Amino acid sequence: MPSLHDILIGPPIPSKRLADERLSNWRALAALSPDALSSIAYANQEIFLGLVVAGAAGLAYSAYLALAIALLLAILALSYSQTIQAYPSGGGSYTVARENLGVNAGLVAAAALMTDYVLNVAVSVTAGVAAVASAFPALWPHRTLLALVLLMIVTIANLRGLRESGGIMTVPVYFFLAMYLLLIAAGVVRGVVEGPSSFTVTAPPPVVSVTLFLVLHTFSAGCTALTGIESISNGVPIFKPPETKHANQTMAAMAILMGILFIGTAGLTQYFAVVAGADETILSALTRRIWGSGLLYFLVQASTLLVLTVAANTSFVDFPRVASIVARDGYLPRQLTFLGDRLVYSNGIILLAGLAGALVVIFEGDTHALIPLFAIGAFLAFTLSQAGMVFHWLRERGKNWKVKAMLNGLGMVETVIVVSVIGVSKFLDGAWLVIVLIPLLVLGFHRIHKHYRAVAAELTLRGLPPSLKPLSGSRIVMPIGNLHQGVIRALRYACAISENVTAVYIEIEAESGKKLQKKWEEWGLDQEARLVIVPSPYRSIVGPFLEFLDQTDQEHNDGQAAAVLLPDLVPAKWWETLLHNQTAWIIRLALLYRRRRFDKIRAIIDVPFYLRE
Repeated sequence: MPSLHDILIGPPIPSKRLADERLSNWRALAALSPDALSSIAYANQEIFLGLVVAGAAGLAYSAYLALAIALLLAILALSYSQTIQAYPSGGGSYTVARENLGVNAGLVAAAALMTDYVLNVAVSVTAGVAAVASAFPALWPHRTLLALVLLMIVTIANLRGLRESGGIMTVPVYFFLAMYLLLIAAGVVRGVVEGPSSFTVTAPPPVVSVTLFLVLHTFSAGCTALTGIESISNGVPIFKPPETKHANQTMAAMAILMGILFIGTAGLTQYFAVVAGADETILSALTRRIWGSGLLYFLVQASTLLVLTVAANTSFVDFPRVASIVARDGYLPRQLTFLGDRLVYSNGIILLAGLAGALVVIFEGDTHALIPLFAIGAFLAFTLSQAGMVFHWLRERGKNWKVKAMLNGLGMVETVIVVSVIGVSKFLDGAWLVIVLIPLLVLGFHRIHKHYRAVAAELTLRGLPPSLKPLSGSRIVMPIGNLHQGVIRALRYACAISENVTAVYIEIEAESGKKLQKKWEEWGLDQEARLVIVPSPYRSIVGPFLEFLDQTDQEHNDGQAAAVLLPDLVPAKWWETLLHNQTAWIIRLALLYRRRRFDKIRAIIDVPFYLRE
């Protein structure tokens, strides 16, 4: 019968099948593009919310902002296509910045990128819930719980493996593309037939006037539409050979589709002068304007929910891969470099899900509250990547290097402007959290690296070889709480490896030690090992036992610490463990994390006794 793990995650995949797990272009587009494609849902919403406060005069700027963001999209897409060619091993902004601008710049890019990936997951699932709640308003009070359920589904899908998750994502991504391209086409036809509308009729009265700050603030919010553009350059190794060619083809397809969707929906929103109500997104209002409230409206909303849910998949593909590269360089825990049973970086996936889930709970599933934190990390990573590529071309030169350097330089200038605008305009809205968090993460990276370097220096075999002289006969101390078969088996093992065995009973109840001593002698165990009764007036077990160990080591003064042998009962079922005290486990932890005493290292031996019932 398959285990729950095999049902949810699937059976292990052998390492030799790693090459088979690579993705074709159409699967890779589905796996890596949902973040970028689906960003029209929250980017359009943020542009609308930013401008509607200025009434008709403010909403008139929405199409111009959409065109400016689309131009920036084109420049970034061309720039990242060069990154794909120059760095086919993946890693994106981190790799480019580290190799061309130095370690610290690379770590800043990694911190910014990983922060953005976590926020992308949180924003995607909450925006997906907002899309479906627009159609079913009764769901609004339950948005946090629904977002967590969606997050769990996407996490399990990604733990099942890259190829399988890529296959799962194809349906919602291509369904979304079909529904929105059809919506845009129908909107164009309806626009030709009906003609334009005016915001002077549909817009609410202005609360504020149009200012440069308002426009820049809205522009920075709309730039969240670009946050997934780097995903393909980070994941080049997941493509089938030739990786660079296929990655560039997929990048071009993604950029073209992003441009059509973003300009198409923003343009139609302005052309029809669409305004959304308090409990509705702007895309929902646009869809009602074009399709009405019938079946096609609900299909569009369903496709939005699905693509926003799987939009988190981009982060689930790229976050673990970037984290594994940073960990391989020694700046994150090494566990993040391990491939799991399904040939994906399972630890990175679980870490990402945990961090995103925490954000969903903290911000109560509110997409609008999360957006100000969102784009600054992505654009900081974009800036460092573009700057790194400029230095790369200046150093490597090669064919058309001046044109390439100029293109990356233009991308760098634009992303510097955008990240500056976001940092200033959204500082008080929450961007300050990310601005403070990124340096703290970099300090954490350095602290981890320092630890690994110290460990390597302490474990190195360079210099004098370690002594291989055998230790003298070891002493064994064995804590017991009663006399039973598990203790007898552990005692037999102890006597087999040492001639100096001491059993220790911590007496919590008066006279209980005498009863155990009598039982010990009746079974003739006093001929095999000495039993020591240690009173514990404060009913503690661990403290008196550790004091006894220190005392016996000082008394023997034989240059070593006594080994501790722990008899350990192991129940047949996991839940039965809760029915037993965990004294052996507690003593093991106390010994393991107790710094060496008297300059000696203490061995810990575990002897399990497996219960049948």
